Amino acid sequence: MNWDLIFTAANNYALLMWLILALAPRREPVLTGLFYGGIGLLACAYGVIIIPLMTGLIGGSSGQAPDFTTLGGVQQLLASPGGATVGWIHYLAFDLFVGLWVARNADKYGFARWLQIPILLFVFMLGPLGLVLYLLLRFTRHNKVADAVVPQ
Repeated sequence: MNWDLIFTAANNYALLMWLILALAPRREPVLTGLFYGGIGLLACAYGVIIIPLMTGLIGGSSGQAPDFTTLGGVQQLLASPGGATVGWIHYLAFDLFVGLWVARNADKYGFARWLQIPILLFVFMLGPLGLVLYLLLRFTRHNKVADAVVPQ
């Protein structure tokens, strides 16, 4: 398999989906397209690759299931080009899922797009750290709104 080609195609596709998420109007058809056409397609690519990779049909693995309970087992899986590629697609799909949730939730709570874009960039590049930043921002906003509504 041409792992470089698969990696590059998945990476470029995910980048396109992120650009759409950050810059396109947040209308329901766009968000639905990102969900099914972006995240769904990346998840399908992951599924098509991970099963034959783990069973040894592709990628030259031993056919034994990887040991996800030890650091060495995970390192062994990710050390191969196929394992690194499928692992990266896993990250791409889940980070985009989180990014879509952040964008929808930020819209719901009334955060301006200019404030969302840097947070989405953090989610794209650093996954969980971007999510934590958004949750902290939302917590701050939510508490300010609650304080303004509840008489002291």
